[in-house]
Amino acid sequence: MSDATSLAGRTVLVTGAPGGLGQEICREFARQGAHVAIHHLGQAEQAAALAVELEAQGAKTVVVEGDVTDWDAAAAFVAATEDALGPIDVLVNNAGYMAAGRILDMTLEEWRRTLSIDLDGVFIVSRHVVGGMIERGNGSVINMSSQLAAKGAEDFSSYCAAKAGVLGLTRAMARELGPTVRVNAVAPGPITTPMTAASFDDELTRQRTAGLVAGRMGQANEVAPAVAFLASDGASFIHGQTLHVNGGGVMA
Repeated sequence: MSDATSLAGRTVLVTGAPGGLGQEICREFARQGAHVAIHHLGQAEQAAALAVELEAQGAKTVVVEGDVTDWDAAAAFVAATEDALGPIDVLVNNAGYMAAGRILDMTLEEWRRTLSIDLDGVFIVSRHVVGGMIERGNGSVINMSSQLAAKGAEDFSSYCAAKAGVLGLTRAMARELGPTVRVNAVAPGPITTPMTAASFDDELTRQRTAGLVAGRMGQANEVAPAVAFLASDGASFIHGQTLHVNGGGVMA
């Protein structure tokens, strides 16, 4: 009997791969036999090290670089992925940016930077990938959102807005592209990654974990299996959904 959750031989593009969550997502797909495109922007050393690690475990990889907010750059790294590994079966829109800023203090430039990376980037990369999926008759897109899309958070209005936008975009994409291409989202709670480490002090960590059933920060390896599951045939009847992996911070 075949394993409905197997991803063996499928080509997966993970944007923002050198981040803490991105690395673990790549590792999970590699463990399941997928070919992994490791996307980065200005993190060549980390991306190369990840590729060496995955290839040592038998995975086929390629490292691609480009700005997810740049139309032509995204087209180029999508094409480079397919030249090296074949048509993209799974896209994980993981590239993200998070910076603290209060509404009364935030500049328009700061607002637009977060929205550009966290929301525009999802649209741009998806736009270059999903046409091929439609032509081939199959594909899966997983967009990384956040529990803050539902809860909101003081000092992170631009991030909350962008991640809420990702959920709306996910639902719209699911309706437009399904059933051929399945589009879903994963909304993690507070996860220990380099990005959160740079933004969270002890007090903010206490605040973010106080309302969690789990009572602690999550780990990237607790999120990655959910992403891989949504990409697999085991999730074949799941369209336009948000899988909350948040330690009980949001129950939906």
